[in-house]
Amino acid sequence: MIGVTVLGGGVAGLCAARALTDRGAHVHLIDRAAAPGPHACSWWAGGMLAPFCEGESAEEPVVRLGQEAAGWWHTHTGLVTRNGSLVLSLARDRADLRRFARRTDGHRAVTATEIAAFEPDLGERFPAGLFFESEAHLTPRLALIALRDGLERDGVTFEQREATPADLPGLVVDCRGYSARDDLPDLRGVKGEMLVLRCPEVTLHRPVRLLHPRIPLYIVPRGDGIFMLGATMIESSERGGVTARAMLELLSSAYALAPAFAEAEVIEIGVDIRPAYPDNMPRVARTNNLIRLNGLYRHGFLLAPAMARQVAEAVFDQQTEEALP
Repeated sequence: MIGVTVLGGGVAGLCAARALTDRGAHVHLIDRAAAPGPHACSWWAGGMLAPFCEGESAEEPVVRLGQEAAGWWHTHTGLVTRNGSLVLSLARDRADLRRFARRTDGHRAVTATEIAAFEPDLGERFPAGLFFESEAHLTPRLALIALRDGLERDGVTFEQREATPADLPGLVVDCRGYSARDDLPDLRGVKGEMLVLRCPEVTLHRPVRLLHPRIPLYIVPRGDGIFMLGATMIESSERGGVTARAMLELLSSAYALAPAFAEAEVIEIGVDIRPAYPDNMPRVARTNNLIRLNGLYRHGFLLAPAMARQVAEAVFDQQTEEALP
């Protein structure tokens, strides 16, 4: 049996451990924390499994590889909701909606009446939209916990401590994200800011993207009147707090989507640093007994399953296929 040490217990590390275990490896996972939590950027993810929507700005491999995600997460956690994605714009931003449609596949145009049927709490305030029927979403925190619990049941061992690849013997898979920046000089941080709201007055059944001149708002239902609202993308590796501008823009966009969000309670404010390479594409690279999986950028839950599969192929089949255009 092949023994592998995985460094990092975020979405990349847990998915890699799952893919390796499924291929028959004996996996030991080391992370600085005892369990998934707010120390990892994947804790603050939106959880949208929306490869076709991401095609508006991302490279082709994101769309292609991302189509593996919903089935993978359903198989390994059973927590996927397959209600599609809805993309909307205010009347004044109809040109943005047309541009989004030209740049993406897998959608159909919907009318105000259809939008109201999908999401009654939005009414008929939006004259047109795009419906991506095959897309899905999940709750990242529950998915991370379920994935870790499943690995533990299947014999993966866990250790809480700080470590680097240089500290470890044998075959190592480094999934530390931005924490690996000292070893990866071309890795950069992209700051994301997001809010968690409680608004029992609003019910949504699927992620909704509201096209915005400066930041594309997404709002993802978590159930029981809880919503994830995000997210900014700032070229910065400084965590800090949420900026006043980000808070105002996120909340004003939520209000534009549904005025009832004016009464929402802000229950969490999150800031994370996403690891990204210059081309915003992830990489699986092997040097002798060290395999690095990094650069998931803002596509963690969408691309981690495909990249984890590539890690397992690098271990068992001696091949790598970088997700490059």
